Amino acid sequence: MSTNFSDELDDLAEFHWMMDMLQTVDVGIVVLDRNFNVVVWNAFMESHSGLLPSDVRERNLFELFPEVDQPWFIAKCRPIFELKTRAFITWEQRPYMFRFANYRPITGTEDYMYQNITLSPLTGTTGRVDHMCIMLYDVTDVAAHKKRAEAVEVSLNELREQTGTKA
Repeated sequence: MSTNFSDELDDLAEFHWMMDMLQTVDVGIVVLDRNFNVVVWNAFMESHSGLLPSDVRERNLFELFPEVDQPWFIAKCRPIFELKTRAFITWEQRPYMFRFANYRPITGTEDYMYQNITLSPLTGTTGRVDHMCIMLYDVTDVAAHKKRAEAVEVSLNELREQTGTKA
């Protein structure tokens, strides 16, 4: 009997540190049900949105964030629920999913956080996907550097055309 209790304590301890990791990771994590209602909202999302988990839990994503293109996002999620496959959204396709301010306004050059998104199926005990996970990565620095490099390249090409020099 003590082994059972010890195993339960170990399971509880493991669950506790996994939840702590979920809250402290520098990645936005949102879990949605099939109706696009928020089930999980981690500290990253809270910090950047200003919305507490209690403000968003069991509320519809599209009501909370009307900037999310509903028909596009539902179509993007269909394979996640039906085929149990992951999907990806890069900042080059869409600069952001959630319109979060750039949290480095002094050192940053961008108004909004550029985001890469991974959408993952979460399979339940029945084998059915009833939930999906959104993992949001802040790639603002990468996007800003790439945009600056592209602007420099355009300027160099214009200068070459004006001076008649070749690359």
